[in-house]
Amino acid sequence: MTRGLSIWLDALRVMATIVVVISHICYPRFTRGDYIVVRELNLGSDAVIVFFVISGLVITFAAERDWRLSTYAFNRLTRLLSVLAPALLLTFAFDQIGKSIGPEAYTSFYNPASFAELMLRGLTMSNEWSILPRLRLGSNGPLWSLSYEAAYYVLFAVAFYLSGARRAALLILMVVVVGPRVLLLMPSWLMGVWLWKWLAAGGIDRLSRRMAHLGAWGGPALYVMCLWAGVPDMLKTQTSALFDPLSYRSILVFSDEFIWNGLIGAMTAIHIMGMARLLSAYKRPHPGIRWWAGASFSIYVTHYPALHLIDALFPAETLARDVLFLVGSITVGLVFAQFFERPVAGFRKALLALHGRLFDRSGANPIGDPVIDPKI
Repeated sequence: MTRGLSIWLDALRVMATIVVVISHICYPRFTRGDYIVVRELNLGSDAVIVFFVISGLVITFAAERDWRLSTYAFNRLTRLLSVLAPALLLTFAFDQIGKSIGPEAYTSFYNPASFAELMLRGLTMSNEWSILPRLRLGSNGPLWSLSYEAAYYVLFAVAFYLSGARRAALLILMVVVVGPRVLLLMPSWLMGVWLWKWLAAGGIDRLSRRMAHLGAWGGPALYVMCLWAGVPDMLKTQTSALFDPLSYRSILVFSDEFIWNGLIGAMTAIHIMGMARLLSAYKRPHPGIRWWAGASFSIYVTHYPALHLIDALFPAETLARDVLFLVGSITVGLVFAQFFERPVAGFRKALLALHGRLFDRSGANPIGDPVIDPKI
């Protein structure tokens, strides 16, 4: 992966994270409906699909680099759980404090799950899988996407590292366990997988600069044109008719725009293809982008309980509170990242050292060569 593409993927991740935060702030329950146009465009949900495409690309790159299933599993679990576990603790703590101060801030979009249930379903990332009842993790609704991501990681690992009857059996089992809702958004994630395969096969070299500019600008331009033309609403109407007389939203939940989400995935892939070619020789380091990207996961998993707590602490609906929602929720994520997301390299080293002391008397490392990369 070239430096230019890596930096641009980090920039996309940061932009998508900020869009998600702003989209959630624009809910009428937080900001009176003053910014309802952002909610009507549903930009936050669209940004999650950008995450999925980037994730598919980066995870495929990591899987080929990790080489062994044990190394892949170690790196994926440490990356997720080192941030998710403390985020769940923070969610529970913020919710308890917020409810005691301003319970009216928790009358909707909040599930009073017990601490044990929240931690068990959250840490297993099974809260959206069909084999179990859906569970909102306290006030932290955005964690639905991690349930989808975890399923994609497992499905990809089974397909990538295993073979024969064992691979077929485990894939069928996982399809049953995660269910159709989760699988409906997987095409966008798989577009990221295809992107890495295209890059690894020298796709950049075969793409002219003219076509690269067309893709880099055409992908976002096509997205804006679709919003202007009302394509998402038209696709919603078609989906509703398909499920009539049942409510497609109650059945599909976060996958209710799966057709539109697939189109977003394709437009994102086209954009990244173009940018990969245009930035193929780019060498500037951009530490500022790297720094923000190193906190994007933390901001995503902490901003929603932070918004609810701010709502409880400052009930007066003012413009100053609107600004506090943005600055406060992002600040919580940035501080959180300093303690949990950025130190993942040290966390991995400590786990490997502990494993070696306790179990590895032969000197061999059953996990394989550790990968100390905080982004993946």
